[in-house]
Amino acid sequence: MLTQVADAVWVHESAFLRSNTTVVQGPSGVLLIDPGLQEHEMTCLADDLAGRPVVAGFSTHPHWDHLLWHPRFGDAPRHGTARCAAAAREQLTPEAKAEIIEHLEPTGIAEHVPLDLFGLITALPGDATHIPWDGPRARIIPHEAHAPGHAALLLEDSGVLVAGDMLSDVLIPMVGLAETPDPVGGYLAALQLLESTAGDATAVIPGHGSAGGPGETRARINRDRAYVLALRDARTPDDPRIGPAAAPGWEWVADVHAGQAHRLTEASGRGPN
Repeated sequence: MLTQVADAVWVHESAFLRSNTTVVQGPSGVLLIDPGLQEHEMTCLADDLAGRPVVAGFSTHPHWDHLLWHPRFGDAPRHGTARCAAAAREQLTPEAKAEIIEHLEPTGIAEHVPLDLFGLITALPGDATHIPWDGPRARIIPHEAHAPGHAALLLEDSGVLVAGDMLSDVLIPMVGLAETPDPVGGYLAALQLLESTAGDATAVIPGHGSAGGPGETRARINRDRAYVLALRDARTPDDPRIGPAAAPGWEWVADVHAGQAHRLTEASGRGPN
């Protein structure tokens, strides 16, 4: 089911990790951002589009759940940053796809995730500032938080920020310890960039969790920054996403934090404060 967030902007939420697909209506069709996740959910999304053609796609970053596609979406160009497209190409081998399936086996959804059209991302030029399509202007905000080649999109007409895997109300910042040379510094820089370019967004759509309305973008930036600073300083964060107030069914996020904090502490050679 599509839920309207703003004029010409809708969200379709997957049952798995509350993953969000963003749909933006243009004059000749729609832009799909991070479509997913399971076969039946993408079929439902195609049904909900009710004949509106997909004219462009965009992947915010090269993690498997943001590189999916379905035959019913057609053969529209699927855009990503150059680093996103390069990382996606590395995952197109049979061995890489087998690793994804193995990773998904414990979740029970492995057989429901279509990988035939997985990862076919076209690199945008390095100087591209907007998605090349005839719909509402979608400004590209590239950064290096969470994953190499990550980018948010600011839908300038409606003021909606599509944040990729940042600014979630249920997931803590995942700083990409194994993927970026300065994971904490890069994440803090990305939050500063989002604040300066889209802090006053009228709505924010995270990769996972609930969309937020007016004022929520800046509040989520501040909360994520406080978490990352605590992580950097080896302090216990005061964050509702990992405490008793965590959303029901999301208590495991505290374990993610514990593992992330342990790895960062080991890397820095410091003990917890």
